[in-house]
Amino acid sequence: MDDLRRIDLNLLLTLHALLAERHVSRAALRLHRSQPAVSHALAQLRGIFDDPLLVRRDGGLTLTARAIELRRPLEDALDQLQGLLHAPAFDARRARRTFRVALSDYGARVALPALTRRLRERAPGVDLASSQASREAMLTQLLDGEIDLALGVFHDLPGELQTQTLFNESFVCVADRATLPTRGGLSLAAWLARPHVLVAMRPGPDNEIDQALAGLGHARRVAVTLPHWSIAPELIAGTDLVLTVAERSVAPLRHDRQLRRFAAPFPIPPFPFQAIWHARRDVDPAHRWLREQIVDVCASAG
Repeated sequence: MDDLRRIDLNLLLTLHALLAERHVSRAALRLHRSQPAVSHALAQLRGIFDDPLLVRRDGGLTLTARAIELRRPLEDALDQLQGLLHAPAFDARRARRTFRVALSDYGARVALPALTRRLRERAPGVDLASSQASREAMLTQLLDGEIDLALGVFHDLPGELQTQTLFNESFVCVADRATLPTRGGLSLAAWLARPHVLVAMRPGPDNEIDQALAGLGHARRVAVTLPHWSIAPELIAGTDLVLTVAERSVAPLRHDRQLRRFAAPFPIPPFPFQAIWHARRDVDPAHRWLREQIVDVCASAG
């Protein structure tokens, strides 16, 4: 905050003009200011950034490496301010736009059906291009501008990314009804004695279920690991396997006659399902509208 107090919007506008024109007099004309005022501002900017920013070479001014680094983030910041002050209205019914959204198999099950129906009804010219990737890849794609939005479970987000929790999700177990007691589920000992199915992008104990088990001093045997939740219940039917997954992913099994859902025999902390996006998209009215639709459909899915 101390650094922000040393600089105001006029200085940022002056810096933008200097980096674009590479000439003090032309920057002054562009800003409708006097040349001495722009020269004074340049001196202030050099002190703030501890860099000459423009250096004389071959009869003209050349940008330093630091000045070149500043151009893109400065343009993004000024664009966001401009959008904040003069954000155009977003007409969903007339809009023509494609949003690029990355989400997991679970996220697609929870959000995409209702979101697609809503877009067809309220914004028929808005298209969705969805993709699936690991959490790390989604963060990289957001930072690089390759996607507009990501839905999933994220930790330790970079400062450039904004986040909104859509809902908090709990875990539930699923097993073949014939292998369970007439009522209730399994004790912890019986649960640990069974082989398990893990839905994850890669094998290993780096998941909420096995971490909760490890905290109690236990480990389970994972007989099958697969990246897609949708096929997982079919692996359970007719076997002794147990599937422990996010509750919304197996909501359609509520009335299944062969499979039964039951509570895990040990506490597994719930997790937040989130939408994340780059700060540069924050003031985009179309992007904000899409986020509002996703909030609504996820609330309804709960």
